[in-house]
Amino acid sequence: MKRLFSLIAVLAFAGLFATLALDYDERGAVSSLARHYLTEVPADLGAPNVVTGILITFRGFDTLGEVAVLFMVAASVGLLLSGKGEGGEQARDDEARPPPSELVRNGAEIVLPMIFLFGAYVILNGHLSAGGGFQGGAVVASGVMLLMLAHPASAINHAVLSVTESLAGVVYVLIGILGIALGSGFLDSHILPRGDFGAFISAGAIPVISALLGIKVGAELSVIIDRFRS
Repeated sequence: MKRLFSLIAVLAFAGLFATLALDYDERGAVSSLARHYLTEVPADLGAPNVVTGILITFRGFDTLGEVAVLFMVAASVGLLLSGKGEGGEQARDDEARPPPSELVRNGAEIVLPMIFLFGAYVILNGHLSAGGGFQGGAVVASGVMLLMLAHPASAINHAVLSVTESLAGVVYVLIGILGIALGSGFLDSHILPRGDFGAFISAGAIPVISALLGIKVGAELSVIIDRFRS
């Protein structure tokens, strides 16, 4: 009987997805909403990367909520895993843990600088090309994870990371409030000069906000990864 119900469930989902696939019709032209943002973001915000302009300015409240969720995840992981791996038990785990292979150690020495450099590039150029604060912060955190794999005994200063991500969050909110006071709404990027279109220093406050997001996301993800390691 259990197998019969499982078979019925599988057939039901197969029928549902087959219907969705058969009814899918690729859009041949850009919708009016997409056309609005594709023209409005470069013209009004001065950002060639339309996605970053939308995420940081037009839906800044949502982005703030996403960062808050990530912070709560980091805090929850730290709370759940606190107390584990302390004292002699941790020391025994370190002794029993096999050392990283030579390939990982040597590879990390070559790849790590490029990962951190690429993460910084993605963060700083998020208003010009594909990427932004979230993506760059995740790249930096992946470098931290590789560092932990290559050097298991290395320690990460959680206090410094906590202060760093807290300051980034506070400045992020302050810039948002400045947008209300000096512009037309929360996180209005017009509080800074728009600059020349396509230049590194351009798009108003978008690069600053993107950098703050990158710092915050990179720090929080690094703490989460280190919590699972310990």
